[in-house]
Amino acid sequence: MTMLIAGIVLWSITHLLPAIAPGVRANLVGKFGASPYKGLFALDIIIAVVLIVFGWKAAVPASIYAPPLYGSAIPMAAIMLAIVLLVASSTPNNLRRYVRHPQMTAVLLWGVGHLLQNGDSRSIVLFGGLTIWALLEMILINKRDGQWQRPDSVPFVKDIIAGVIATAAIAVLIWFHTTLFGVPPIPG
Repeated sequence: MTMLIAGIVLWSITHLLPAIAPGVRANLVGKFGASPYKGLFALDIIIAVVLIVFGWKAAVPASIYAPPLYGSAIPMAAIMLAIVLLVASSTPNNLRRYVRHPQMTAVLLWGVGHLLQNGDSRSIVLFGGLTIWALLEMILINKRDGQWQRPDSVPFVKDIIAGVIATAAIAVLIWFHTTLFGVPPIPG
């Protein structure tokens, strides 16, 4: 479990640092340059993901609670909405006009959706840890950046494109979830 926790802590610190201490980021960029800073950031994230993946596989799950919505459609709907928001965070679309932090909201829904279906120790560490990170990230970014400036409207075709990408991503994840993560996406 130590490796899993270390990965989540490294992921969180690396991502929270620019919001907590924007001056530190600016100093590092000034000292080393933008590209080396981005390279160091990417290396930290890669190390964090490797720790999370191998930590997940190495952790022996212990039951902590009975999942309240195991097998229910509600967690699956939350996770599907999370994928839609994740796609929306990186494509031009009108959903971004209504959700200030689509990527962080996606992580939050993904984490909560999984916690409603999984009550074991490693799930609590992974999904709970990343949910807490997403909440902190949203709060700190809001504090740092102040009032939200809604993006301009984009043509409806951009929404359709984002929807098609999200639908394809959902289908791929459902199809490969067991192979990739060792757990069927739909319980039962």
